[in-house]
Amino acid sequence: MADVLSQSQIDALLKSMSSTSAQEPAATVVKDEKKKPETEQVKYSKYDFYSPRKFTKDKIKILTSIFENYARIITSQVNGIFRVMTDITVMEVQERRYYEYVNSLNENDTVTLVDAAIQDYNKNLAPLMMFVSPGLIITLIDHMLGGGDEVAKVKPGYRYSDVEMALYKRILQYLIQALKDGFSNYISIDFKSRKIEDNPSMIQVVGLDETVAIIHLNVDVTGLAVERIRICLPGNLLENIFQVIDSRKHLARGYSYEDNRDTILDNIRQSQLPVTGQLGTVFLDLNDIYHLKVGDVIDMNKGKDKDVKLYVGKQPWFTGKMGVYKKNVAIRISRRLYEEEMAEEGAQDSLPETGAGDI
Repeated sequence: MADVLSQSQIDALLKSMSSTSAQEPAATVVKDEKKKPETEQVKYSKYDFYSPRKFTKDKIKILTSIFENYARIITSQVNGIFRVMTDITVMEVQERRYYEYVNSLNENDTVTLVDAAIQDYNKNLAPLMMFVSPGLIITLIDHMLGGGDEVAKVKPGYRYSDVEMALYKRILQYLIQALKDGFSNYISIDFKSRKIEDNPSMIQVVGLDETVAIIHLNVDVTGLAVERIRICLPGNLLENIFQVIDSRKHLARGYSYEDNRDTILDNIRQSQLPVTGQLGTVFLDLNDIYHLKVGDVIDMNKGKDKDVKLYVGKQPWFTGKMGVYKKNVAIRISRRLYEEEMAEEGAQDSLPETGAGDI
């Protein structure tokens, strides 16, 4: 028993001593008061050392950001093209084994294989797999064919008819093309449909134990039904995508810290700019321009020995004298306008400020 009793323990002790009907000893009451509630056991996720994770949390965050952008794009496209109010969000992005993705599908589910081609990166990449729940497809098909606002209820493993399969390919084109826009903030990838499989268990693009990223998109259709879009990205494809992203980040980081003044100037030296000699400026009426003919003389309001301006692009840079060089009209540069403008600005800055009453 503790050296110092709490007030609740003292009250319990006095009550047990004064009560004649109590059968339990006081020590037992005090002992019961000392019992502490059992702490809940903390549950930890098991780590599979046989198949360790290949992608860090930062990589998964990048993938989540990509598909959140993709979800926003296809939400606007589905709502605008099919006139269906949907809300598409990313439910989860997980690193799993390929057999887990296959086991989550039924035997009769339709899966589309999509080829990915990274620009300026010539490597054979495994295709990604996209599954869209039949309820969403049938609902979109009903709206394409002029149906009402009803939401189709379809049993799992639904098989599409020939007409529905043709329209299914049309719908998948919109979802596949939007993938490029989803990745555009990080990398440029072209996606193209390869083929459609009716039996997911027959797809052998990667090994069953290979690492893949599974993206679950939740599709809320007019608040009446919840459908799913499941995308499987093979590990081979993800490794190449992250490799390109990391290399470009490294190059961008290097350019930001290096002094590239000489490199920039070398590239500018190779640029071609138009150089134009302006004899003068004349304002004519439209009537005078209309009656101009060969042999007419236009007064330039400038003497023949006056300097002409030499323009680089649309900016005057030099003045010079008209002449002939190797039987070609030429201009001999006499002074540089840019240096004169800088000198005038410096002289104006050096002038003292005058008060309001100065003349």
